[in-house]
Amino acid sequence: MSEHAKLREDICVLAKSMFDRGLTCGSSGNISARLSDGSVLVTPTGRAMGFLDPAQISHLDTNFQLLSGDPPTKETPLHSAFYETRTGTGAVVHLHSTHSVALSMLPETDPDNVLPPLTPYTIMRVGKVKLLPFFLPGDPAMGDAVRGLEGKRSAVLLANHGPVVAGKDIWAAAFAMEELEETAKLAMLTRGMNAIMMLDDHVQQIVRKFDVDW
Repeated sequence: MSEHAKLREDICVLAKSMFDRGLTCGSSGNISARLSDGSVLVTPTGRAMGFLDPAQISHLDTNFQLLSGDPPTKETPLHSAFYETRTGTGAVVHLHSTHSVALSMLPETDPDNVLPPLTPYTIMRVGKVKLLPFFLPGDPAMGDAVRGLEGKRSAVLLANHGPVVAGKDIWAAAFAMEELEETAKLAMLTRGMNAIMMLDDHVQQIVRKFDVDW
């Protein structure tokens, strides 16, 4: 199987897995992944992630213009901002996952680091998650907001909308996204319960040991 065909299959497999487990619903959510020639495969607009056809995945050139396939997600400018600003980005995943969206609405959420230090795994795989303000779906200004971070964050949470995660490849991005949502779920489940969080020293040990961009 060619690189191109394999990546199309991987996108569909991961998209269906996330859809089937309720991490995104309806026609929400989108995935992109970069090929070795610099072109990008992107999930089409208006399609449920649980029912994607590999042949219909959008293929974009290095300037994010459509080469073949169906029209790409309207959130393409959001994806392109990560590729442009974070060296080594091989894939981007954006979901409307319930607990992450809920966390984005709470006034006590730290906009510079939305996830409390509950487990080591989100720190290891995601790092700090920046809360961005509300934008209309498809607004190119979302991409501008990501560019404004100058590549310093691999993940952001769009207020009242959902998380976006960049990774070295499609599997890394998907796994990091799931860790983000699981930690958001834990944060919501333990609200008001005086949960014992990791100490700052523990966080710094993880950052050093796993070379986290913190």
